Amino acid sequence: MTHAATFHALHRGPDILVLPNAWDAASAALMADAGAKAVATSSAAVAWAHGYADGDVLPVATLISALAEIARVLPVPLTADIEGGYSDDLAQVADTVRAVIGAGAVGINLEDGRRDPDLHARKIETAREAAAKAGVDLFINARTDVYLARLVEPDQAEAEAIRRGQLYVRAGASGIFVPVAKDPAEIGRLAAAIPAPLNIMSMGGVPKAAALQALGVRRLSSATGLFRAAFGALQAATTAYLADGDPEALAAAGTGAPNFNPRFA
Repeated sequence: MTHAATFHALHRGPDILVLPNAWDAASAALMADAGAKAVATSSAAVAWAHGYADGDVLPVATLISALAEIARVLPVPLTADIEGGYSDDLAQVADTVRAVIGAGAVGINLEDGRRDPDLHARKIETAREAAAKAGVDLFINARTDVYLARLVEPDQAEAEAIRRGQLYVRAGASGIFVPVAKDPAEIGRLAAAIPAPLNIMSMGGVPKAAALQALGVRRLSSATGLFRAAFGALQAATTAYLADGDPEALAAAGTGAPNFNPRFA
């Protein structure tokens, strides 16, 4: 089975796909070695790791290079967060999708942000066509930022997320990502109304994976959570080391870290 077929199958169960989001080859390798069935990138984490802000400003060439480095060390499917496609020009979106596939990804996240949802639907159609021409059954995870960006009034968010989700599925999306949805009953209604695997973002207040699965959710993404966990530990260790230069404390802080030399040999 190809990585693309495997990745699609992971969204059909039997269990919810708990998906970690990486930012470079080392983080992705660690996640796969820990048992991840697939690995995603986080657009924010990749951007931050390369010295850029999140929000369609990371150079596409930098993204493609990072994806190729990650794919080289992964034995499992890779899906790439490509934000809004880094352009509203459909030809450029198609070029980016082809490059992402060429780098080794078999899935993408494509977000609408504050753009016209009809434009986003056309981007999804463009991505689907580009992938078909490349001979890859790309998993297109269409993200809608109705909740995240507060695009409508709170009492209208559920209906708008469903409307956009259904629109994006008709355009060719394989799954729908609704970050910042938290309420269990609301999540259950989203899963029931959107005719594609529903992806929820891990954050405080969101139910655990088993509870989400019972609600009909098929994918849970860590988003920037693992990046923040790693860099929170790095910040604490660096602050402590700079304070007193204690080699023993620094060595203890790194206990359990993997040795990547044999992994990457």
